[in-house]
Amino acid sequence: MKRYMKLYLKFLQQYIKTLIEYRADFILGLIGFVLVQFVGVIFIQLIFNSIPTLQGWNFYEILFIYGFAQIPRGIDHVFTDYLWIFSWKTIVQGEFDKYLVRPLNPLFQVISEKFQPDGFGEIIIGSILLITSWINLEIEVTIIKLLTLIVVILFATLIYTSIKLAVTSLAFWVKFAQSYMFMAYQLSSFVKYPISIYPFGIRFIVTFLIPFAFTGYYPGAYFLGRENFVQGILLTCLIAVVAFIIAYRIWVIGISKYESTGS
Repeated sequence: MKRYMKLYLKFLQQYIKTLIEYRADFILGLIGFVLVQFVGVIFIQLIFNSIPTLQGWNFYEILFIYGFAQIPRGIDHVFTDYLWIFSWKTIVQGEFDKYLVRPLNPLFQVISEKFQPDGFGEIIIGSILLITSWINLEIEVTIIKLLTLIVVILFATLIYTSIKLAVTSLAFWVKFAQSYMFMAYQLSSFVKYPISIYPFGIRFIVTFLIPFAFTGYYPGAYFLGRENFVQGILLTCLIAVVAFIIAYRIWVIGISKYESTGS
């Protein structure tokens, strides 16, 4: 454990040093990402300029779901973004060997390769939207609800990471898995809105096959009083644990099949 802590602290020190040296790039990147997220909010506003509700959902309810979905996505983006690079580069160029010769968990080493500050744009926008809609919907604020919110966001983040890890692990077999990663991640766009507005096929995929619905809609709908505690919170936490166990198992099997390809 001490070895892991020393490695991660060293990583953070290097990151902070780089951030200070390239703070202009960081600020511009963060602003750019915030603007991209803001476009999504404008799109929602344009929809509600024409209609009062969307299948029974009002503007602030959809804004709540949208904001909630952005937060776990952003946290995952900040801490595990290197898995995207891994999906198209590490195996193809034979760079995975270096992780196997070190006395540390290979997954921990891969994730520690990069800290992506762009993800803070999603976290900031998501938090602003969540708080704004929470106030306008006059949702009761209690310590229990706030603690539940924090816990379920962490588990929703784990679902994002698990899906990303499972798809990235395909690189051990297909070498280049970025296209699969892109296709899987596209599905996450659906859960920024109530999944009840989609056809059955899409609802089935994002709920039972690639459970992005539990990173946004279900936990968000619980706080809006549209889903019960079991489905909105407990099931989200359970699926997160099961998803990570499955994803990590795929990763371990992938390592056992790994053969260096060289550059």
